[in-house]
Amino acid sequence: MTAYIIRRILFMIPTLLGIMLVSFVVVQFAPGGPVERVIAQLSGSDTGATSRISGSPSGDFGARGQAQGASGLDAANSKYRGAQGLDPEFIKSLEKQFGFDKPAHERFGLMLWNFLTFDFGKSYFRDVKVIDLIKEKLPVSMSLGIWMTLLSYLISIPLGIRKAVADGSPFDVWTSGVVIIGYAIPGFLFAILLIILFAGGSFWDVFPLRGLTSENWAQLPWWKKVLDYFWHLTLPIISMGLSAFATITLLTKNSFLDEVRKQYVLTARAKGCSEHQVLYGHVFRNAMLIVIAGFPGAFVHAFFSGSLLIETIFSLDGLGLLGFESVLNRDYAVVFATLYIFSLIGLVVNLISDLTYTWVDPRIDFETREV
Repeated sequence: MTAYIIRRILFMIPTLLGIMLVSFVVVQFAPGGPVERVIAQLSGSDTGATSRISGSPSGDFGARGQAQGASGLDAANSKYRGAQGLDPEFIKSLEKQFGFDKPAHERFGLMLWNFLTFDFGKSYFRDVKVIDLIKEKLPVSMSLGIWMTLLSYLISIPLGIRKAVADGSPFDVWTSGVVIIGYAIPGFLFAILLIILFAGGSFWDVFPLRGLTSENWAQLPWWKKVLDYFWHLTLPIISMGLSAFATITLLTKNSFLDEVRKQYVLTARAKGCSEHQVLYGHVFRNAMLIVIAGFPGAFVHAFFSGSLLIETIFSLDGLGLLGFESVLNRDYAVVFATLYIFSLIGLVVNLISDLTYTWVDPRIDFETREV
């Protein structure tokens, strides 16, 4: 097992390098960029997300750009759209500030070297370190990911087992219908429906619409803080859990049905074991192998990729919203830092998922398996 873990860790290096390289190349050919953003702010034509970010450099750059533009120097031949009337030296200072005064391969190499020590620099449009931004948004995404994953597993596993035991019964049929319909409804669409029904949209005003806590949260006693926290989380968690709920339920049911039909189950029944002993003493461990081993991957999916639209709809300032706004703003420092962290965590979690198989079933041996 040690040799397998070492091979997997070594394999992460070229995988992570490939992810960063492809993303870096794509960004080089993408239209727009941080320099263009500043120029658009100076010209008053910036209507993107950057114009709404606090601490945007438009004020400082605006005064400087207008003063230099008044000198009469023209940048008509500049490679940046909208740079006419700005001093070429000012454009060069922008390139230097954002690191675009160096060739692409040097910028990529410097970025990788800094990332090895988790030095992600500062955001282009906020005077804040990228790592501090990520720490600031982390609690929101962690809240959504942890509680959604736990809730979906706690409900889906017992339901899947019950459906397997009652396979073909009216209970199995109508619950399958509910599960499939829930899976077919997009999470963001269900979120809007919940807002209309329960968040003051058109019917009842039961749940809050934004944030993780109320404004007076700091003054509440501890037990009211807990209630207030889960009160705010209710609608986002329900919206995010639909697809995961359906997937885990059907996966659990099908896994149990496969095990129930195997010879060792017939042998256990022939020996006089009760149905409860057969189900939970013999079938459960083997049937839950796939479900339990997939827990780390399900959590990461909910944590990083499943919360973007939900965070936007419910005004939750988490990592999903941070990454989305960073792409819109061409804040490449934040984009590449979050991509690097998410990719690294994803690779580590994939390894943990494989190791979980051996923990659940020691008969599995990865030593003889090629990476």
